[in-house]
Amino acid sequence: MKDTAPTKLGKYEVEAEVGRGSMGVVYRAFDPYINRTVAVKVALADALRNKETGDRFRKMFFNEAHTAGMLRHPNILDIFDAGVDGDYCYIVMELVANGGTIRPYCKPNKLLPLNQAAEIIFKCAKALDYAHRQGVIHRDIKPSNILLDDDMDVKIADFSIAHAAREDMSETMPMGFVGSPRYMSPEQVHEDMITNQTDLFSLGIVAYELITGHHPFGGETFSSLVHKIVNEDPTPMSEFRSDAPEILEHIIRRALEKPPERRYSMGLDMASDLSMAFTHLERPQEEIAITEKFDRVKGLDFFRGFPDAEIWEIIRASVWVEADADDVVVNEGEVEDSFFLLISGDVTVSKKGTLIGKLGDGDCFGEMGYLSRIKRTATVTADGPVSLMKVNSTLIEQVTTDCQLRFYKVFTKTLIERLSVTTEMMVRRSAP
Repeated sequence: MKDTAPTKLGKYEVEAEVGRGSMGVVYRAFDPYINRTVAVKVALADALRNKETGDRFRKMFFNEAHTAGMLRHPNILDIFDAGVDGDYCYIVMELVANGGTIRPYCKPNKLLPLNQAAEIIFKCAKALDYAHRQGVIHRDIKPSNILLDDDMDVKIADFSIAHAAREDMSETMPMGFVGSPRYMSPEQVHEDMITNQTDLFSLGIVAYELITGHHPFGGETFSSLVHKIVNEDPTPMSEFRSDAPEILEHIIRRALEKPPERRYSMGLDMASDLSMAFTHLERPQEEIAITEKFDRVKGLDFFRGFPDAEIWEIIRASVWVEADADDVVVNEGEVEDSFFLLISGDVTVSKKGTLIGKLGDGDCFGEMGYLSRIKRTATVTADGPVSLMKVNSTLIEQVTTDCQLRFYKVFTKTLIERLSVTTEMMVRRSAP
């Protein structure tokens, strides 16, 4: 039975159906509050009503909102909202112009130029690298989940069976034999431990199809396909496309290695190799810079006890500020809901023109303004070149409860130490 199209879901005005998938129907809709056209995915009613699988289907459906909703990357489809309206469960997403997928370009008669195909793989590898550093494994990378807009730019979509390696997400993770068999890794087939390298294997299959129009392992039946994925090497790409360079063959073969430890460890590594093979691709400098930032930030006392996934999330959502000598970072009397973490360099703290202290690597300042939303009580000036991380209240509200508690623990420790120093100074001044 075909699902009846709603006319309105929450505040969203439904306009027209634009697509259907295994999890739901996608409509174009309008958000009148912010004057924006969006895509709304509505869960299939029959699947929700199924007594045996309905609860699991609902969890899988909203899992997409939980996992993809915490990701912000230019090549990952944005999730804006999710909700229930009567009998309808829905997710509100970014509407992609054109909304097609790369599937048509995985056929022998519609192959893209090698440079264009390499760029799509490159962007997917960078997007997956970002997701993996947030603790999210997609688990269903395939051509129909990679969207293309009018400019042939990439958007990875459908995180409905994604695995989020965060304690607060554990209840929404669908487990067991999940994924699309044609794009599964050997460990998915065996229902073994899943890692980020599982997605890179699937991306390797997608890349092979995008380059050649053929599946790397063939297999006309399910059992034959599974056997080849687990046991056989991929057919050399040169058999299907003679102009495919040897370096590209090497890159895709590495992504398709059977043991995960022999594959690329991260998507950034795959993207870097692609950028060396195709000079029109940018070196992924932004991600390399972020990796360097992570190395610098992780060693600071401030983040002692923070899991790596949380540090990555904070770094990517924060603003990295560089200041030169005598630049004013914070002005006394300003009202702002951010605090700063000093990554490198020294700053001077003054009040009404009087020096009251100096801060260095790993120190934070501005936390009182963040905590109480009061005016800044001091001015902070760079002594020389400094690197700072600016964190606002919106970011803290979006991280996990455990992460928030870790922030408040550091703030409390800092305030106690500063109160102790201030008290000692006052005692000294009052002593005869």
